[in-house]
Parts: sequence; C-alpha cells; structure tokens
Amino acid sequence: MSGRRRTAAVLALLAAALAGSVVAGLALGPVRIAPGQVLGILAGGPGAGRGAFASIVWDVRMPRVLLGAVVGAGLAVSGAVLQALVRNALADPFLLGASSGASAGAVLVLVLGAGAGAAAGLPLAAFAGSLAALVAVYALARRGGTMTTGRLVLAGVAVQYVLSALTSLVLVLSAHPDQIRSVLFWTLGGLGGARWGELALPAAVLLAGTALLVTLARPLDLLLAGEEGARTLGLDTGRFRAAVFVLASLVIGVLVACSGAIGFVGLMVPHAARMVVGAGHRVLLPVCALAGAVFLTLADLLARTAAAPEEIPVGVVTALVGGPFFVWMLRSSTRGEEVAG
Repeated sequence: MSGRRRTAAVLALLAAALAGSVVAGLALGPVRIAPGQVLGILAGGPGAGRGAFASIVWDVRMPRVLLGAVVGAGLAVSGAVLQALVRNALADPFLLGASSGASAGAVLVLVLGAGAGAAAGLPLAAFAGSLAALVAVYALARRGGTMTTGRLVLAGVAVQYVLSALTSLVLVLSAHPDQIRSVLFWTLGGLGGARWGELALPAAVLLAGTALLVTLARPLDLLLAGEEGARTLGLDTGRFRAAVFVLASLVIGVLVACSGAIGFVGLMVPHAARMVVGAGHRVLLPVCALAGAVFLTLADLLARTAAAPEEIPVGVVTALVGGPFFVWMLRSSTRGEEVAG
C-alpha cells in the first residue's frame, strides 16, 4: 500500500473510531440510551421536540463529549510539536510543566479574581502560566548547551513540584469551599463542567492552531533532523522555536482553562501515531488530532461509568494508563542513551 493510501486509510479509520466513541459517550452513563435512539435524536437536531432522553443527549452529554474530543486533539497535537521542538520523545504538555503552569495560572485567577472578571481572565492566565513553565523547563534542561532525556525529565519534575506547591499553598489559604473544589478540579482534570457556551473558544483555538502548525510541518521536520542541519537549510531555529513555544502554550493554556490538567495524552498519542504514519508532521499532526480526540473521549467515558454513580476525574484515568507507558518509554530512552554513550 502506498504512503498516501495508507495515510488516507488511517485517517478514515480514526474518523470512524471518533464517530463511534462519540455515540458511545452519548449513549452510556447513569441513564443508558440505545445507540439507535441516540442516532435518531441526533438526526432530529437540537431544535426538535425535547423528551427526557433528548435533553440528556443535547444538554448534558454532547457538550462534555465534544469538549473531550477538542481537549484530547489539542493535547496530542501540542505534545507532538513539543517533542519536535526539544527533539525528545518524552516531551509532553504535562511532563514539561505546561499543563501544571496553566493550572496554576487559572487557580490564581479563580482565588484572587472576582466574579465575571475572573472567568474572563482564565484563558489568559492559563496561557501565561503554560508559557512560563515551558520556558523555565527548556532553560533548565538546556543548561550547558546540551539537552539529555534525564535532564529534561528532571527539569519538568522540578518545575511541576514548584507549581504544585504553589497550587497547594493557594488551596490552604483559600477560605471558601467552592474555591477549594475548583482548585481540586484544576489539579485532577475533568470534563464535568462542560457547557455549550464554553466550547467555541477551545474549538476555534484548536482548529486555528492545528492548521497553522500543519503549515509549519517542514520546519518542524527540519528540527527533528538536527539543529545544525536546520540552520544550514536556512531555518532560524531560535526564533522559530520561540514562536512555536508561544503558539503551543496558547493552545495548551486555553484547553487547560476548560478541562484542568490532564496528563499523558500528549505523550502516548504522538508516539503511537509515529509508529503508524512516521514522523513527517504534515501527516502526523492530523493523525494525532483524531487519535487524541478518540483517546480522551473514551477515557472520559470510562471515568464516568467505571465507578458509577461516582465519577473518577479523567486525569486520574489518563495517569493510570500513561504512567506505566512513561516508565516504559523512559527505560527504552535510557537504554538507548547508554548504547550511544
């Protein structure tokens, strides 16, 4: 099978999987609705006559499922881009502190802000926290002019500890139970608060950011080939890396402002996608977007059904899957460094 046909087949398969995961997410829950009935409700549209099942599908589950797809796609795309920027397969919005930085920024606004002003400032604060964390990790890991896997992981862990301590301090100093619940939400990640009115911004940022990153596929490929080679071919690596860091931070910040910190999606999905379609970003990024949407939609479905009627934060589910995966990747990477050394 040719490369183009293989890519088309993978994209079609992922699109079908996403459609199936969306239907499953709409059908399953405390109230179970037959898939055929779900399809009938969807065919009738949101303006059709409302029964109890239609209200559950359109008002409760649909915003949550769509937000899960948007956040999963955005985290996977951001993870693939960050891995190219730092030339390390262990890079991830969560492991590099970007998600923790976005959460810390959002928590500070929630606790120190007030009312509508705080809500309006959430995406901006999350973006600022995400960018600051990425810059700090990159600066720490690049000390001495080189970046190793161990140094990158240690820098990410160090920045995460500082940000977690800051978030815990805010939690201790907060005197309002509602604020404490909000802080826990940002720490663990969740999609339960999804509303129709909150979908437009993350969806727009995801579409615009992914489209722009796809146009930058060739420079991203050049970075993977090596710093010196990229400069030889005319790429201003410093300026390009800074610009894409800002763009990735914007995407991560807006998504985390809607979902809290959800880890390991940006680590696992790009790695699996490269095994199927290769490292070329023009193909890799769309595949990551679809695969990330499928993964987080199904993870959220598991989070709200596995221990029903109790709900598990989706960030806990992704961590339970991603933790062992990260350990396996770290062992493989360390073994490779030892062989290279």
